[in-house]
Amino acid sequence: MSASLVTVVGNPRPGSRTLQAAVAATAAIAARIGHPVPDGRDPGDVVDLSGLAPHLFAPEPAPQLEAAVKLVTGASVLVVASPTYKGTYTGLLKAFLDRLPPDALAGTVALPLLVMGHARHSLAVEVHLRPLLVELGATVPTPGLALLESDLPELDGVLAGWADRVAPQVAAALGGAGRTAEAAGTAPPA
Repeated sequence: MSASLVTVVGNPRPGSRTLQAAVAATAAIAARIGHPVPDGRDPGDVVDLSGLAPHLFAPEPAPQLEAAVKLVTGASVLVVASPTYKGTYTGLLKAFLDRLPPDALAGTVALPLLVMGHARHSLAVEVHLRPLLVELGATVPTPGLALLESDLPELDGVLAGWADRVAPQVAAALGGAGRTAEAAGTAPPA
């Protein structure tokens, strides 16, 4: 059975740079673990929380919010992305993840990603986002990706280097369900 890859983005702005970076990060990992690669026309399974924000605090659960929770909790690999706000992830992302029951991400390999304006926030991905994902039961086998806004013009190159480093650990955490593209002989050119 193929691993399911899901991207969840906690930026309150629709079509954000964080969303674009997260979808590209998911595609880079997919390519290296032998999973079908999402493209710009079909970014794969993406939970863009900007569209779900009005439902997060509603008294009755909305069907689209329930579907998002089901998608996230069913993922084999979950890329969790947010812009850095006040030195950590957004409240929007926290509000969504707070809806998950304890150990909802057990059996999920999670890859935290924060987009930030300044390098002084680089530890936020490890100090704030990683522990939240671990608390929910996820396996976080690699360091999180602290992506500077100044890196965005060179996003493909930055993500290629990152994905090359972390894909073997993601594949190992999946228990061999995935394999790196390099091992399969299908690694994309550098």
